[in-house]
Amino acid sequence: MKALRTVGSAGAAPQLLVMLPGVAMRPEELFEAGFSDAIERRGLALDLLAVDLSGLGLDAVDTWDALQHQVLTPARERGARVWLGGISLGGMVAMAHLAARPGVADGLCLLAPYPGSRPSVNVIERAGGIDRWQPSAQDLQDPELRVWQWLRQPPAELPVFVGHGTEDRFAARIAQLAERFPAASRHTVPGGHDWSAWRPLWARFLDAGHFH
Repeated sequence: MKALRTVGSAGAAPQLLVMLPGVAMRPEELFEAGFSDAIERRGLALDLLAVDLSGLGLDAVDTWDALQHQVLTPARERGARVWLGGISLGGMVAMAHLAARPGVADGLCLLAPYPGSRPSVNVIERAGGIDRWQPSAQDLQDPELRVWQWLRQPPAELPVFVGHGTEDRFAARIAQLAERFPAASRHTVPGGHDWSAWRPLWARFLDAGHFH
């Protein structure tokens, strides 16, 4: 099992948020964008840890094992409340991890989560939508469709924050994804698929009352 490169801290705070960056995004970029500073300004008892998943896709099971055993499990064993989150593809990976390992996180933070490629989404649309879609064995060989299978009925008790920019190039499909969660979990701000939306969404997430 490879050792994951992480940036940030998983120290003494009683709460930890593990964020998975998007494609070609360095984990340091979350800190350069002020995510950690925003936590500090609010005085929240929350550690932020970003994991380097560069070049790895949804089928990188060894990496998922490393994420579980090197990051999530130790935090929970020390008694921390652990949220899992991600930006863009990182958001889809976070959902995939939770789908494969129910109960491994206490909450989910999705900033502009990648909603899947057009071929995958077309499978669902041809079926008449996610509620009418009956996944076949062949469908479930597609890791993106396995996430959508999980989205058919995500855990009702799981706290979720999901947001995107109104000008995001994936906005319509992200909105379909977001509709699988309660209305209070769904947020939009002006901006595209970039930091212009992700920074204000992060501020809204931190102000939503999940952490004290």
